[in-house]
Amino acid sequence: MIYAVKEISVNRFREQGDPLLTRAQVWAGLQRKARNGVPFIPAMTRCQVVEDTEAGLIRDVAIRGKAARERVTFYPPKKTVFTRLSGPADGVIVNEILEGPDGELKLRFSFALQLVDVDSGSPEERHFSSHMCDDYSSAVDAVLVEIRREVKASRL
Repeated sequence: MIYAVKEISVNRFREQGDPLLTRAQVWAGLQRKARNGVPFIPAMTRCQVVEDTEAGLIRDVAIRGKAARERVTFYPPKKTVFTRLSGPADGVIVNEILEGPDGELKLRFSFALQLVDVDSGSPEERHFSSHMCDDYSSAVDAVLVEIRREVKASRL
């Protein structure tokens, strides 16, 4: 099983001129990311919603050229949970908006994935883990960059 967690401050380390983001804007950005992750996740090359559900959606994605299907469940306005239904890995990915006691907004992404048909601890798993952790780390930063871009363009 491969685990990773990354948590960052939403507004503490922003570039000059970047807007302060509100919880509502970050939540709207996470919903957009669920519907079309391509602008938000550098390793994702395809994202197509195949079904809207009562609590979220089902989508087909391609990450690093590997196809997968995910069920996305929304828990407004706090988190989205991506459950892998098919593809090279089974598991769960969680995107969560947190608020510290001082009111500071944070964004935490976590995942627990297991490769299908690959032994735990194998070279294949270590290779996948290395790429997945790198992709995941860059995705958290990229999500905030894209949300800010959408806010600046008055789309969020």
